[in-house]
Amino acid sequence: MQKVYLDSAATTQVREEVIAKMQEALAMYYGNPSSTHSFGRSAKTQIEKARKTIAKRLNASPSEIIFTSGGTEADNMILRCAVRDLEIKHIITSKIEHHAVLHTVEQLEEEYGIKVSYVALNECGTPSIESLETLLKEDDSKTLVSLMHVNNEIGNMIDINAFADLCKEYDAFFHSDTVQSVGHWDWDLKETNVDFITAAAHKFHGPKGIGFAFIRKNIPIKQLIHGGEQERGFRAGTEPFHNIVGLEEAFIQAYDNLEEEQKYVTGLKEYFMESLEKALPGVKFNGNCAFKEKSTYTLVNACLPLSEEKGALLLFQLDIKGIACSKGSACQSGSASGSHVLNEILNDDDAKRPSVRFSFSKYNTKEELDYVVACLKEFANS
Repeated sequence: MQKVYLDSAATTQVREEVIAKMQEALAMYYGNPSSTHSFGRSAKTQIEKARKTIAKRLNASPSEIIFTSGGTEADNMILRCAVRDLEIKHIITSKIEHHAVLHTVEQLEEEYGIKVSYVALNECGTPSIESLETLLKEDDSKTLVSLMHVNNEIGNMIDINAFADLCKEYDAFFHSDTVQSVGHWDWDLKETNVDFITAAAHKFHGPKGIGFAFIRKNIPIKQLIHGGEQERGFRAGTEPFHNIVGLEEAFIQAYDNLEEEQKYVTGLKEYFMESLEKALPGVKFNGNCAFKEKSTYTLVNACLPLSEEKGALLLFQLDIKGIACSKGSACQSGSASGSHVLNEILNDDDAKRPSVRFSFSKYNTKEELDYVVACLKEFANS
């Protein structure tokens, strides 16, 4: 049976170069980075090298990069610390954010009694900058805006510079969950008025369990996890050194090969959409998938012309054929309520049809996509 992995928005295959670096780290640099002897100093040196590598590419200061266990911790840390330490009274977000943001904001509303507002979406599901400005004008209390750069389910992208500039104009802090864009899009944090961003290595061919937060210099927030003085006192706990080395290598590889891989994966996405349209007349692409300049090149969310009954069996049938993809995001695949993102943007008829997220990487081929399309066509006509 052929095996085809089209779920890279959930997690990516780890690069061989990353595995080799991590194996070397586990074998050679096993000292505790907080220890003052040579074993510890060697490990600490590698951690700081990784921090500098990331900061240089993002045009940030190394002190602005804080290693975390991944995007969820980074989002929680930023949102919670902002409310606690910056005296945020109002959070503006959208109803299509990742649950790492949405559920955290809901909990903060309950714990601290802050006001929460939701930016209106346009018909394709992108947050409206006009709506954001209206919300900022209506409330002059201390505000944090949290809007993701690339939506993890439908791939919609916001003009992050325009949103960041607007927040700056109204003296609001701006946080963006950039888990789906770091490693896939270029960044210059000196030229972007964003205060906080987040990243996870496993979204760009690195290991799971490691990511980072960017926290702009001189924003006075304190640690969330207490204990030792790791991460300059900002995040306690012995550093997962092998994962940090893996993150650095994945980051280097992603940006050294960015232009070439963007071009290749964009070609796969376009080829897949054209093939689907030929094989399954009536297929629709959710959100802004069909618009190259408004959507990420890494995924397609397709509303397939199948009955509700057939739709219920679709992922099972694809799995039998060796095909991995997602109905909604992987984080909620076990939920009976379906995708909160699609629930916000689909009309009643389309909501009854199966929508599937197919996400691509450098490891996919057109031959694999042909196989997937053939399996979908066979199932639709059976």
